[in-house]
Amino acid sequence: MVDSTSFKYIPNKQARSSETEHLSVPFMNEEVIGKVRSFHKRFPEYQVTPLHSLQALARRLNVQNIWIKDESYRFGLNAFKVLGGSYAVGKYVANKLGMDISELSFERLKSREMKERLGEITFVTATDGNHGRGIAWAASQLGQKSVVFMPKGSSETRLNNIKKEGAQASITDLNYDDSVKLAKYYACENNGVLVQDSSWDGYEEIPTWIMQGYCTLIDETLEQLEKEGAEWPTHVFLQAGVGSFAASVLGYLIMRMGKNRPITTIVEPNEAACIYKSVEANDGKPHAVTGFMPTIMAGLACGEPSTVAWGLLRDYADMYISCPDYVSAKAMRMLGNPLPGDPRVISGESGAVGLGVLSLIREEQALHQIASQLHIDADSRILIISTEGDTDPEGYRNIVWDGMYPSF
Repeated sequence: MVDSTSFKYIPNKQARSSETEHLSVPFMNEEVIGKVRSFHKRFPEYQVTPLHSLQALARRLNVQNIWIKDESYRFGLNAFKVLGGSYAVGKYVANKLGMDISELSFERLKSREMKERLGEITFVTATDGNHGRGIAWAASQLGQKSVVFMPKGSSETRLNNIKKEGAQASITDLNYDDSVKLAKYYACENNGVLVQDSSWDGYEEIPTWIMQGYCTLIDETLEQLEKEGAEWPTHVFLQAGVGSFAASVLGYLIMRMGKNRPITTIVEPNEAACIYKSVEANDGKPHAVTGFMPTIMAGLACGEPSTVAWGLLRDYADMYISCPDYVSAKAMRMLGNPLPGDPRVISGESGAVGLGVLSLIREEQALHQIASQLHIDADSRILIISTEGDTDPEGYRNIVWDGMYPSF
């Protein structure tokens, strides 16, 4: 039996009440999606990542279908973050060259001619691991430098994976948000280019490009469903750190489906629930979680909402949930040890939490009111995006093998 008091939720009763039939998202349109998809398809490493149907689990949870988009296969980097980072780096370089990104591929950007025109660039970022690895990989592909700062408590494995991509990387004694400030200072002092997926007043262009880059994964997902002849999802659970990923997917769904988009739930760890805290304040403004954020969901351990993401999540998400670490741990075990007939999915701490929330609100009597308010029933078709694989293999085994963070 779970501790239902550790689950916090706020429904957004205004999310759809005043919407028009034709909604628009400033950073997302068909032209942008076309350019993003075209850019990523020109990578030699590009492949559409799997979309798994968990039919046995859907029967157990009494819903029509559960799909898991598995981003552990993305570009061989075990996480989705490279989609945003590579596109932002590409956009920056294209602008520096006075060209449109549709004219460029990463292969052309790697050429000697382009390197001579660009000169030396140092890309700088702060990360828990996945974003920094993507930036380091993109910079290395272009023959450029990267500097990566990681917050206190970051995984040594994630640090070493970033170094393997050629970055100058280190773990600081700071929390995530202060690591971002350090990266910003370093970039300013060393003529570097800050490539951060969070935004603030005066720094919104590059974070917007990163959000646009993420849309490849949701565009792929709807294509995959169409090829299956499946109906589109009625519900989607989106995990949030600063909110950029969640706002990218929600913005895409608003652009494509308008009022018919899936019922959208934003999920965060209790220790770093800055979107939840901002909604709870009910003044329309983003609010930060301060101090260290000791959650296993390292990719979501962010204290300050992105300004580009916040307004969209505030106005258009249908519910906000803050939950304990055992929710993600349970889903990691469920996906790694599936019911007969379902595929096995290796999902990391920040990737599995949406499924954990779904399973508990369907199975635990004390949480049924959440499922009821989300209108989840036997006809629901639910999309979960597993944003990472076992990016910290030791931590993954501690949870899946050794049973750390039990839900009972």
